[in-house]
Amino acid sequence: MTRPITAGVDGTEESLAALDWAAREAVRRGLPLRVVHAWRYAEALAAADRDTQHGWVAQGVADAVRSVAERHPGLAATTDVVEGGAADALAGAAAGAEMLVLGSRGHGPVVGFLLGSVGQQVIAEAARPVVLVRAGDEPAAEAAGRDVVVGQQGGPEDSAAALRFAFETAAARGAAVRVVRAWTLPPVFAYSPGSLRLLDEAGGLEPYEKQALADAVRPWRERFPEVPVAEHVEMGSAGQVLLSAADRAQLMVVGRRAHRTAVGARIGSVAHGVLHHAGCPVAVVPHD
Repeated sequence: MTRPITAGVDGTEESLAALDWAAREAVRRGLPLRVVHAWRYAEALAAADRDTQHGWVAQGVADAVRSVAERHPGLAATTDVVEGGAADALAGAAAGAEMLVLGSRGHGPVVGFLLGSVGQQVIAEAARPVVLVRAGDEPAAEAAGRDVVVGQQGGPEDSAAALRFAFETAAARGAAVRVVRAWTLPPVFAYSPGSLRLLDEAGGLEPYEKQALADAVRPWRERFPEVPVAEHVEMGSAGQVLLSAADRAQLMVVGRRAHRTAVGARIGSVAHGVLHHAGCPVAVVPHD
């Protein structure tokens, strides 16, 4: 089954930048584009009934899609105007998509579709990757020389979904992948005797971390031999190490596991920090 690239739009500058990004990615991958808008009937507009309001919304979405289609002849695009809450509509749209693309604003709290708990719920519950794009994003930012940067942690399986997404995206763009692994000094009792033996064989903590990264990346090097790869290991917090590479990135890719609390779904601290502070588009990829 062919999955479309789905963009959520709400008329803001950020969401229109996300729509442009999604259209370019759909063309690169040879996939259709689906555009989703969630709306609620405004009873306060007494002069306009439900059908009239729906017509206004649908026309605005159609105009935005028409503008994108004119820039990308041959792009197959469909629109979906869904009445209801944005979080449910977008999470549902993501389920059948190759990825969901949304707009975000500024170097601070994510707003628009991602206002407060709505955005966190969409990212935490989406079954597919969610890409966040800021206003002002330009095709030139995807030019050669900028890497697709992806965070790796744990063993080979822990970041497999994020690595797959990064390599697929880089292959479609003719770009390089920079795989980043951060490490910190563990508490003295953090490693088991077996782990300590492996550390000793590797020659210490940093060589051990480099070997762990190489082991995780090796299957993707073999699967995508045409994609140049740089491996980077650095001591520090994962969020800070990833953000240090953001200025040279055309896309930042991070994995996530959803954390459920009494007040709802939460995403991990690394994804949260990168979303708030990276200037480039950010893809949040759920673990397999």
